[in-house]
Amino acid sequence: MWLYEKRLQYPINIKKPNAKAAAVIIDQLGGPDGELGAALRYLSQRYTMPYPEIQALLTDIGTEELAHVEMISAILYQLTTNLTIDEIKKQGF
Repeated sequence: MWLYEKRLQYPINIKKPNAKAAAVIIDQLGGPDGELGAALRYLSQRYTMPYPEIQALLTDIGTEELAHVEMISAILYQLTTNLTIDEIKKQGF
């Protein structure tokens, strides 16, 4: 059973927007080695695992990766809040 608490594991409190930092961090969210891809790999691999203990472990790891997705998304949101479209495009988004 999973219990979702509407709070991040670690508080994220970025005060100043920074499109350059966001452009660097965004790969950690959806890039080839990003957290979202890792979560999906773990969660999909559990269905082909013949051992129940390992299935459970893959589920635990996959959901932990989803928590990382949530934190990185919060970081990106805070880094891009109140930026103009031109400021964001200038950084290569």
